[in-house]
This record gives sequence, C-alpha cells and structure tokens, in this order.
Amino acid sequence: MTLEQLRIFVGVAEREHMTRAAEALGVTQSAASAAIATLEARHDVPLFNRVGRGIELTEAGRMFLDEARAVLGRAATAELTLAEYGGLKRGTLRLVASQTIASYWLPSRLAQFHSRHPAIRVELAIDNSEGAAAQVLDGRAELGFVEGSIDQPALAHWKVGEDRMLLISGQAVDTIDEDWVRGANWIVREHGSGTRSSFEDVLRDRGIDPADLNIAMTLPSNEAVRSAVEAGAGVAVLSELVVRRALAAGHLHELPLAMPARPFEALRHKERYRTRAADALTELVKEFG
Repeated sequence: MTLEQLRIFVGVAEREHMTRAAEALGVTQSAASAAIATLEARHDVPLFNRVGRGIELTEAGRMFLDEARAVLGRAATAELTLAEYGGLKRGTLRLVASQTIASYWLPSRLAQFHSRHPAIRVELAIDNSEGAAAQVLDGRAELGFVEGSIDQPALAHWKVGEDRMLLISGQAVDTIDEDWVRGANWIVREHGSGTRSSFEDVLRDRGIDPADLNIAMTLPSNEAVRSAVEAGAGVAVLSELVVRRALAAGHLHELPLAMPARPFEALRHKERYRTRAADALTELVKEFG
C-alpha cells in the first residue's frame, strides 16, 4: 500500500467517478483503476460497488476512507515538518562555546540570529575549549566556538574572530621581565581553558616553562579570576573583552607585556549532517567579520 494508492482511492471515493477523479488527480483513468484494483486484490476486500456505469463505496470502503484520509493528513504534516526545518521555520540549534566567547563575543551574534530566525530555538552550553571540542565531537552540539586552535582530525575548524590577551593587575607596574614573571603570584584558569593555554603558549615562546610560575589560585571562570585580581590576590592574563570595563573604571591596570592576538575558531564535525540553521548562523558570523 502506497500513499499514491491512498490518494487515488480518496479522490475516487469523494467523487464516486473514476474518470473525474483521474482528471482531478492528474493521472490516467487506467492508472486510477489499477490503483483501486491493487488495493482490493491485496486485501481481498471490495472497496466499491459497480452499479451500472457508476460506482459507490462499500461498507468496507466507507470505513477505509476515514483511515486513508487520516494517513494522508499525517503524511502531509510530516512533509510540512521537514519543509519547515529546511526553511528555518522550526528547529533547535545546539551550540557550545568557551566562556569568553559565550559571555562576551557570541551574544550579539545570537541576538541577530534570533531576529532573523525567531522560530529556531538556540541552546548554548558553556565549557572550556577542550570540553567544547568534545561536545562537537560526540554530537551533543552541532557547532562549537573556542579560543585558539583545536587539533582534532574529525573536526573542521575555521577562524571567526580574534581576541587580545592582556596582563592585568590591581596595581600598576612599569617593567615586566623574566624575574618578575617567575616571582609574581598568578591567578589562572583551569587546565583545558583556552585562556590558560594561550597564556602558556606565550610563556613558552619567551623561553619560560609554565611549570615555573607561582600559581596562587586556579579558578573555574574568567569572572572569578578577574575578581581575585581586583581583590589584590595576584596577577592574571585575561581577554580584553573580560577586563575592558574594569580597566576603564580604574579597578584594574594593564601591564606592559605584549602578547599576540589569539584566534576564535568555529568547530563542526566533518561527517555529520549540517542543518540549515547551522549554516545560517555560520553565514551571519561571517557578516559580523
């Protein structure tokens, strides 16, 4: 039994005329007759009485008509559902982003995305960069946004922005040298954080082993690190996005340590299906530059 056979049966039943039904359905009369005959033969149940040159539903045919209409209705609903997903009229876009990106870089882009596609529900998880990559890898998130680069062959990654890292303190310092770096009390993020790994890469480029630092505190969020530095617990390297307001208010001081810009990258699984919603967000991010 096929949807086409059901469609022809309903058309014939509603008109009680094979020729008119075939014309309305855009099929030949022989095709319409064959579809009805196939249904009747398969189940050994007559659906129509042939009375003279006319036809009328049997009792079985009348009962089957209700079921056939219901099946065709559900099929139409299913087709509409797929069309709406393809047309960005419904659906859920699952994202994951590292803390800096999720808190300071991504919200304005998601607000614009919602304005364009209000029927798409966005679910954003927050994790450090390694954790975000893991969520994209195992399918919990369709797109990820991380600080720095992720070396995972199964994931496609591309640059979507960049960020400036700053050395910050509660007190001004004129000169930063290797001895100062080794002697300072450092407030750092946890291992796996893009902020921490970016800072450690800078240290290695300067010939300093991160293990030589005096780590006073390891904290789980940018805001916790910033607050600890404001309270005088030590110094830290954080994104300019995180400390911009505190610097402007005079609560923190930027210290003279030049650091290269770090990239923000988007991640997706190379082998998983890309939804229209994910493609739309990707294009919007490109527009932002």
